[in-house]
Amino acid sequence: MSVFSLKIDIADNRFYNGETSPLFSQKQAKAARQFHQKIAGYHPTPLCALDDLACLFGVKKILVKDESKRFGLNAFKMLGGAWAIACLLCEKYHLDIETLSFEQLKNAIGEKKMTFATTTDGNHGRGIAWAAQQLGQHAVIYMPKGSAQERVDAILNLGAECIVTDMNYDDTVRLTMQHAQQNGWEVVQDTAWEGYTKIPTWIMQGYATLADEAVEQMRALGVTPTHVLLQAGVGAMAGGVLGYLVDVYGPQNLHSIIVEPDKADCIYRSGVKGDIVNVGGDMATIMAGLACGEPNPLGWEILRNCATQFISCQDSVAALGMRVLGNPFGSDPHVISGESGAVGLGVLAAVHHHPQRQALMDKLALDKDAVVLVISTEGDTDVKHYREVVWEGKHPIAL
Repeated sequence: MSVFSLKIDIADNRFYNGETSPLFSQKQAKAARQFHQKIAGYHPTPLCALDDLACLFGVKKILVKDESKRFGLNAFKMLGGAWAIACLLCEKYHLDIETLSFEQLKNAIGEKKMTFATTTDGNHGRGIAWAAQQLGQHAVIYMPKGSAQERVDAILNLGAECIVTDMNYDDTVRLTMQHAQQNGWEVVQDTAWEGYTKIPTWIMQGYATLADEAVEQMRALGVTPTHVLLQAGVGAMAGGVLGYLVDVYGPQNLHSIIVEPDKADCIYRSGVKGDIVNVGGDMATIMAGLACGEPNPLGWEILRNCATQFISCQDSVAALGMRVLGNPFGSDPHVISGESGAVGLGVLAAVHHHPQRQALMDKLALDKDAVVLVISTEGDTDVKHYREVVWEGKHPIAL
């Protein structure tokens, strides 16, 4: 086995208190999932058991939830966007979301039109554009500078407007708010701020569908997770999924690890301080979906209360995860995972090859009894860059 050292900074959560939130409970998740199940083409995404890799890494089981198979959109994000837009339309037009299917909702609103605006690094905006198109509505999607053309095209192909700014993600969010206020658009953003919490709460609840599926799938396999690795940008997915999982298993029974790129590690820094810390600048990372510098306060509260540890890591960790998943060990299934999707598995691989492997295994409480759940949140949403990493070795392990 080759030995190499990639940057993996681990911070224990000194502010953990185990307090769960009723906003992100099993009840809320199941309501969202029942709606998702009524959308044509719905099926649970695969939970891939990497048993040979688990044996190599010295743990009992590694389970990868493959969100590249979600509604043909190559990422999980539509779960939050579709649920939030549906809740918003039902609230506006006095409809009962519990009794309506997606198609019935579209028929009920008829010719009524709304414009939904949001900021995205790619996947969230694509989900909003898809939901708006499916429901006969309009979407205006803003993206930060440096956004890949393939991700822009994916949004345009869904009939939305797409505007790439010369700003970073967080400044683009502020621009989106300004333009929405000027034009009377509805902002559907996956982060919260003072006076804006209802819609991001719905989005986070929608994300929990993937966790509800995973729990059902793990029960069918007869396993209970001891660990979960969740990547974070603003922390909406991490918070929504962790909130659900700790409601199912109890926070004391789940070792939860939040992973971020070191160039945009606002959750990690917040975890060290115990209060929200923002990160500015370009946040230049290949993990475009995680290049966010300001935590979602709703997600942060759950992560502060219930996450076990926070990790800040370099881009090569994500690239390693992409290559390991794309070149499976033994008879394990093949998973196409993008930069933001593969970083959790990349952490496990980087620990395995690290010169202080056992010390890191001990710190993360990884042993022969560990059952590790990882969420691959996206596929190859930027095919060109995916191939550069997986085929051509871009972002190698050498520092």
